[in-house]
Amino acid sequence: MNNSTTITVASADTVAVKRRKKLHQHNQYESLIPGLPDDIAQICLSHVQSSTLYSVCQSWRRLVYSPSFPPFLSIYSLLKPSKSEENSVQFANFDPISAKWNLLPPPPLNPPLRLLLRHRSFISRHLPIQSVSVSGNFILLAATTDPLLPALSRPLVFNPLTRKWISGPRFETPRRWCVAGASQGVVYVASGIGSSYNPEVARSVEKWDLKSNCTKYSCNQHDKNKVWKWEKMSGLKDGKFSREAIEAVGWRGKLCMVNVQGDAAKEGIIYDVGSDTWQEMPEGMLVGWRGPAAAMEEEVIYTVDESKGALRKYDPGSDSWIMILENEMLKGAQHMAAAGGRVCVVCGGGDGIAVVDVTAEPPSLVVVETPVGFQVLDVHILPRMNQLDSESKDEC
Repeated sequence: MNNSTTITVASADTVAVKRRKKLHQHNQYESLIPGLPDDIAQICLSHVQSSTLYSVCQSWRRLVYSPSFPPFLSIYSLLKPSKSEENSVQFANFDPISAKWNLLPPPPLNPPLRLLLRHRSFISRHLPIQSVSVSGNFILLAATTDPLLPALSRPLVFNPLTRKWISGPRFETPRRWCVAGASQGVVYVASGIGSSYNPEVARSVEKWDLKSNCTKYSCNQHDKNKVWKWEKMSGLKDGKFSREAIEAVGWRGKLCMVNVQGDAAKEGIIYDVGSDTWQEMPEGMLVGWRGPAAAMEEEVIYTVDESKGALRKYDPGSDSWIMILENEMLKGAQHMAAAGGRVCVVCGGGDGIAVVDVTAEPPSLVVVETPVGFQVLDVHILPRMNQLDSESKDEC
C-alpha cells in the first residue's frame, strides 16, 4: 500500500504569527453569507455537508471546526512506530475532511504515562492497550507498565471538543488483560489480572456510569452532587475470560463477548446490563464470531472473519450472520468500530484502516493510510476535535 500520509502537529506560535499577518491583511470582517446575520447563516449552513463547506472558502472552513457547529465524526487511534521496538505510543486523530492525521495532546500526568507494548516474556505479541468510546469521549481503561503491572489506577478520558484529558474515578481493582466495554453510557470492566492472577479479580465485574455527568459531547467531573464511582456487579462464574484482552460489545442493552479471537474454540457469554445477569451466547452468534466485532449505535453487531476477510452483520431473528462484503484488506483484521453508517477496521499488521460504508448499495470500502512510519493499534469513531483559535485549517 502506497503510504504517503504524514502526521501534522501545529506549532501554536508559528500558526498564530501567520494568522495575525492574515488578519492584518484582511481587516474587513468576512460574514458567512453576505446579507445574513451569522446566526441565521449558520443554521442554513448546518444542513450542508461539512466536506462541501470545507472546500468553499476560509470562513466556512473555520465554521466547520468551531464549537458552535455540529461536529462531524472522525477516527481516533493509538499509533506505534513501525520499525521501533521501543514502548512508544501516540494518541492520534484522522480528520476525514482535511485527510490529515493530528496528534492528540498527551495526558497531563506526572510522571508521564508509560505503556508497555513489548516485553521479553511475550516475544511474539504486543501487550494490549484497552480503550472504549462513550458519550463522545475516548476512554483509556487498561494497559501494562513495568514490571508487568497494571498501568492505570484510574481511567483517562479525552474529550475531543475541549481537547482535554481528565481522570475518571479510581478503580476498585486496577487490571490488565481484562474485559472492557460500554453500553448506554456506562463503562464496564471485568476479569483480567492485577499485579498477579487472583481468582476473585478474574471473576469480578465493575461499572462506571458516566451519564449523570455527561451531555452528548462532554463530561463534567466537577459537579459535586453527582459523584463518579465504580460499582461492583454480579460476577462471572469462572476466570476463563482473563486469558486475553477482550472487547465487550454493547448491543440492545447487553454486553456480548467471546474469550478467544479467530477460528479457535471459544466460549461466548452475554451480560444483561438492566437485570445484572449473565446468560449463554446463542449458538449461531458464537459460531460466526471469528474476529473483532462492533455495534452500530448499539443496534446492529458487525464482525469480521479475520481469516476470510468477510464483514458480516448479525440477524437475531435467525441467529445467523449475513454477509456484507469480502475483501483482502479485511484479512487479519485486529480491531473495529462502527458509527455513522461506517464500519472502520484495523487492517492486518496495523497497516491502514479499512472504512466500509454499510449504507451504500452495494457497500463500498476505502482505506485510510497510516502515517509514514507508524502502525495502528486500535480504532474509535468520535466527534472531530474543535479548532483552537490559534490554528488555521488553511487557505482556500
